[in-house]
Formats: sequence, structure tokens, C-alpha cells
Amino acid sequence: MKMNTYDLIIKAGKVFCSDTKLNTPGAIGIKDGKIVEFNADIKTKSIKTLNYPKGTLLPGFIDLHTHPAPSHWKYGMEADRFLLSRGTTTTMSQGDAGSNNWNKYKKAIIKKSKIDIYMALSAANNGEEFDHPVFESFEDIDINQAVETIKNNPKLIWGISANLSETCTYIHKPQNIMSKVLEMAEKSSKPILYGMRWEPFDWGIKDQLALLRSNDVVTYCFHVGPGGLAPKGHVEDSVWEAKEKGIKFDIGHGMNSFNFEVTETAIRDGFLPDSISTDYYYRHTNTIPIHDVPHTISKLIASGMNQNDAFERATFFPAKILGLEDQIGTLSIGSVADIVVVEQNTKNSELIDVNGNKRSGKLWEPVLTVKSGEII
Repeated sequence: MKMNTYDLIIKAGKVFCSDTKLNTPGAIGIKDGKIVEFNADIKTKSIKTLNYPKGTLLPGFIDLHTHPAPSHWKYGMEADRFLLSRGTTTTMSQGDAGSNNWNKYKKAIIKKSKIDIYMALSAANNGEEFDHPVFESFEDIDINQAVETIKNNPKLIWGISANLSETCTYIHKPQNIMSKVLEMAEKSSKPILYGMRWEPFDWGIKDQLALLRSNDVVTYCFHVGPGGLAPKGHVEDSVWEAKEKGIKFDIGHGMNSFNFEVTETAIRDGFLPDSISTDYYYRHTNTIPIHDVPHTISKLIASGMNQNDAFERATFFPAKILGLEDQIGTLSIGSVADIVVVEQNTKNSELIDVNGNKRSGKLWEPVLTVKSGEII
């Protein structure tokens, strides 16, 4: 094969990349798993050429909150089957593994998956391997062991996961658990993926946010109720202050954390999430409401978000949170050839939130996924 022959060329009616400011028809050239050219019409020969005149070509989706894990673990689902097939090329586990089972997890899940998987390490030693509250035993939080695990795996372990809902904290005060989590984060110099305490509502959101630091990520941000970010019809002042401080906000749709009224209120107030995630785990994979990344993007657009704002929050913005924006979430020359092409349905679909509320909107569907230059 000649050196000037590409492995793959993908043409699309629109190519969008927040990083490189692309928002135009064009084509991407791929060779050896990397993006090597963007042009309106690539002249170089290619082994394979695909054309999507009605499609929008994007960097592969990045989902910062899922549960890729062995099927016998509490939340475990097969990431290649349920995420990669829907355009997500990179994901992060919300605390499926802890310091006790990290090496086992890395071998069984990360190394055997096509999708790239990063970890927000559980503050609890065993993560979500077993079917009991993750913080059932207060002694099951070994700060030094977790810090050592993180320091030995700095590239794969992004940070620390702490979900402080009552189903996780059991009989313990969430403030006491959070104290240990913060110590762990400080000692490891890593951010926190934080699940808000909104069930029961016994710890004010203002007090929780005050503990978080710049670059920590709050997930479940569009939950409805007193523990959400807009319980009184507008985004709370403490939420704006947290955003100003550099705290990031993630959706974590799941079966409890995407409400249309809260989302519409936030967008109307000018508050946009920093990343679009799904909280996908095995009980979510074939359920209503459907909430993979393309569906969640569609719901955000139906709620009033600008289309390109939604696209960048599933691509470049989460890449920046991971610190990988020079490699993924971008279509820049030399970056990894992780790509999704989506097409918008011509007819409106019924979109559903976690509380059964419905909106009408056009659904974006993936028609092509490319992982490291390989067509999935």
C-alpha cells in the first residue's frame, strides 16, 4: 500500500468539532487509527470511502458516568455492546471498582474492551462489586490504600467517585463519609465525581457544593426535587457560585436524574451542563425512558438547548474534563480517529424523562461509529 493512501475517508453533509471550530460540509481522512486530513473534498486515494450527505460527523461521544463492569457485579453491563454500538467511544466508570478489586477490574474490563474506559475510583475498597450499600461499613474506606492505587495508575484512574445518596451511605452521616473522600482527593491530587445527596433531603445543596473544589464534577444535575439545582423555579444561587468556582456539572440521566421541567428551567436561565452522561447500567439497557447519549442529546435540544452546544457537551467538553482534549473529543489532525456520524429523523419522536413527562422532538440516531480508525 502506498504511503499516500488513506485507510478510510468519511464524507458528511456537516462536520462539527467544537475544538477546531469546524461546522461545515466536508470529509475526514484516516490512516493508522489517526485523523490525518480534513478538507471539503479529499483528493488522496483511500481503501474505503463512506458518504453521509444527510449526516453530521462528530468526534466519538464521551460518556463520563456509566457502569461497565462484570455482569455479576451490582451494576455491570457490557460497554462495547451498549455504549460503543451507540456512538460512545470513551466512557468513565462511576466507582464500579475500588482499591481492593481495581487490578481485577482493569484486567477483566478495561483491557478486554474496544471502548476506552477510565475510572472514577470508588472511595469504598470494593466499589460496586457486591449487592449491598457501597458505604455499608465505614471501615471500608481505606484512604492510604486508595491513594496508593491511584498513584500506581494515574492515566486510567481519573479521580474518585462518591455517591452520597442514602442507598449508598446506609446508616452513616454523609458528612463523615465526605470528609474521608476529600482527604483521599487531596492526598491523591485528583478530582471527585460527586453524586448529590438528594434522597433523603437532609443536607442542603449549598452546604454540599461548598465542600467541592474547582474541577470536581457534580453528577445527577437535572434531578427534580429539593435536592436539585432548581427546586424553586430558577437555578439556585449556590449552583451559580459553584460553577463560578470551577465545579463542573454532569447529567447522569439514569432512571432518576433527567426531568424536563428542571432542564428547561436551567437552559432558560442560561445554565448549561458541562457534560452529557447516561448512568447506563444493566437494568437500564432496555428500559423506558431510553437514555443513551443520542437520546439524551435529543432531549436537551427539545428542551431548548442549541444543537451545537449539545454536541460539544458530548465530545470536547468531557474530553477536557478527562484532560484528554488533545487526543479525543476533537477532529484535530493527529488525534485519535474516534468518530460518530448521526442523522436526524425527519419526523418528531416522543421523548420521555424519568418522571414520565413527554416532549416532542427530532431524534438523532448514530449511523456510523469508528473507534481508533476501525468501523464498528
